[in-house]
Amino acid sequence: MRITVFGATGGVGQEIVGQALAAGHEVTAVVRDPGPLEGAGPHGVVRLDDEAAVRAAVAGRDAVLSGLGSRGRKANGVAERLTGRIVSAMEAEGARRLLVVSAVPVGPEPADDPLVDRLTRRAIGAVLAELYADLARMEAVLADSATDWTAVRPPRLTDGPRTGVYRKVVGGTPRSSRTVSRADVAHAMLALIDDPAAVKQGVGIAY
Repeated sequence: MRITVFGATGGVGQEIVGQALAAGHEVTAVVRDPGPLEGAGPHGVVRLDDEAAVRAAVAGRDAVLSGLGSRGRKANGVAERLTGRIVSAMEAEGARRLLVVSAVPVGPEPADDPLVDRLTRRAIGAVLAELYADLARMEAVLADSATDWTAVRPPRLTDGPRTGVYRKVVGGTPRSSRTVSRADVAHAMLALIDDPAAVKQGVGIAY
């Protein structure tokens, strides 16, 4: 499979690249700073600010995966803006399958969530309100696009190992979503590429 990965030097992005290469896929990495990846494994490395190269990187690909997002609490519209750039490139080249990382608070709250989880989620949402607002706008960009998108919505990310064992809810959020590793987010994104039920859906994942 031919895959292009945006944000390939980030925590989730590195996991996607590594797991995709290990599975025998052809991987092109699109990054803001190519330094960390030069000669490090991907079949091609492209700068995000090179519009022509980005279009070439998504053209004819089986899937485009993005781990792009803010690196701190101040979102500054990063997810919305950069995802819009990806969508524009894909629409121009007729590329279809797109999977991005969002977050659990952007999705619906489970009706049976315990009170402690509801209160925790709202407290975190208040602290990271700008980040989640940016991700919600990003998902709106996806919904308005011509792509076959999926927004993978994890809770708090950890640096734990890939287990391949996590709960997944298409169009919803797992009850008591608290943590999941970056490695398992990458695993879920790769597994969802060929899942027709996940197209044009948010998918909540958690342990």
